[in-house]
Amino acid sequence: MGADDSAVAAAAVVADPADSTKGWPSAENRAMAPSTRNAPPTDVDVLVVGAGLSGIAAGYHLQDKCPNKSYAILEMRDRMGGTWDLFRYPGVRSDSDMHTLGYGFRPWTDSVALADGPSILKYIEETAAEFGIDEHIHYQQKVEAARWSSETATWTVSVRNTATDTVTEVRSRFLFLCSGYYDYDQGYTPEFEGREDFEGEIVHPQFWGDDVHYAGKKVIVIGSGATAVTLVPAMTDQAAHVTMLQRSPTYVLSIPGDDPIAALLRRRLPGRFADPAIRWKNIFFAIGFYKWARRFPERARKWILKNVEAALDGATDLDPHFTPTYDPWDQRLCFVPDSDLFEAIKAGKASVVTDHIERFTKKGIRLESGAELEADMIVTATGLKLKMMGGMAFDIDGRSVKPSDVTMYKGTMLSDVPNFGFAIGYTNASWTLKCDLCCAYFCRLINHLDAHGYTHATPRVPADLGEESALPLDSGYINRARDILPRQGDRAPWKLYQNYALDRAWLEHAPLRDSALELARAPRPGARPMPAAERKSARP
Repeated sequence: MGADDSAVAAAAVVADPADSTKGWPSAENRAMAPSTRNAPPTDVDVLVVGAGLSGIAAGYHLQDKCPNKSYAILEMRDRMGGTWDLFRYPGVRSDSDMHTLGYGFRPWTDSVALADGPSILKYIEETAAEFGIDEHIHYQQKVEAARWSSETATWTVSVRNTATDTVTEVRSRFLFLCSGYYDYDQGYTPEFEGREDFEGEIVHPQFWGDDVHYAGKKVIVIGSGATAVTLVPAMTDQAAHVTMLQRSPTYVLSIPGDDPIAALLRRRLPGRFADPAIRWKNIFFAIGFYKWARRFPERARKWILKNVEAALDGATDLDPHFTPTYDPWDQRLCFVPDSDLFEAIKAGKASVVTDHIERFTKKGIRLESGAELEADMIVTATGLKLKMMGGMAFDIDGRSVKPSDVTMYKGTMLSDVPNFGFAIGYTNASWTLKCDLCCAYFCRLINHLDAHGYTHATPRVPADLGEESALPLDSGYINRARDILPRQGDRAPWKLYQNYALDRAWLEHAPLRDSALELARAPRPGARPMPAAERKSARP
């Protein structure tokens, strides 16, 4: 992943780099995963798409706040977990601290700040089982299209069973997407001249399998984002040498692998007090650091580089390898636990080369400087591709709608799209913080509609609303996807503020009614709600 691709939701580190599959379910156990092919119900109050971190959060909030509503979760893969089940390169881990990436309703209690992928997957699975959310998940169900009818105030969703290749339809009052914004089917790899000439193995981290072996090999990792800065130290115990080849550097900060303040609070306070204290401590630190860095970019830059210089201790040059040309938070920062990247460089197990690629050769990569790097394996950690709304087609009363046609409302609904919500995380903090708020808000909206006899709610854009970039980062994966991203406005409630404290007040406590949200009743009698006798249970 290049420096401009550092916003990856997952980075890589394993407890034991000697075994890249350690901690993951075996292929046999994966084949025996829970009932993966049961058909979803034909009618349900709320249809949730995706069974990753945010999908499990949606299930919890629906059960907690809308207990009289039926719901189903559709997952196109054969297991829950989303990102944390998909990515299996040597040691996928969080790039946000787990005390905020974990759920507010089920705190992360381990002392590890940046947890590895198997631990996060286990946490998701245990959460789903503890609250019975797993009983609502229907696997191998890919949502392909959704049609809204204002006459009946319902969604009709086309769902393909990926095991049988059959298509069924599900009718729901509300549609809530928890599919993230990454394309699970393909990653991003630039066109490299001479790629076919290379005699070794080329691997993209998104498709790392059990058959990938690197022991004793000279490895080049192309990129400098979250995946690259963690793949490099993770592979050094087995690889002969690992070279991080980057076009341009990223800001890299080391943080303690175990949070010492969290450990202290847990020793001194009961869990019911320690858990929220740790969570809010990390929230306020993240908000404060982000605001300070954006307001005083030169000070932030000097502080970060001073820390990197101390961590490297002369092992390699700070400039050009760790001195980005952009300001902090123009792109996401990369966090590494206990300086593992810098320690690998100091130990001589890893090195950094900053240059442009001219072409692949039989034995490695030739650079524009004329130098040639030898390799037995090349890992293209060059980024991910975005796919908005799971790639599904939307139809509103016979009118086709694309994500780029609409504007985000409160960061969780879309203009002119009724009874629709989505969960999406922060770019400057953990994913789950914002997703929890999105889920809670959508449940509030459902209850408000029922309490006042409405069938649907639709955000409407005012004529004088200005437009701004949807995501406030200058990262490559975002720039490549500008034409498919929803818009955002220049003022509330159409603007994303990337501030948890503000969003919490806005989504959890502010009045639901405002001039931008149109509430209506379906013209067809009996459209609200579906009769219980006709509605099949969402429980398999």
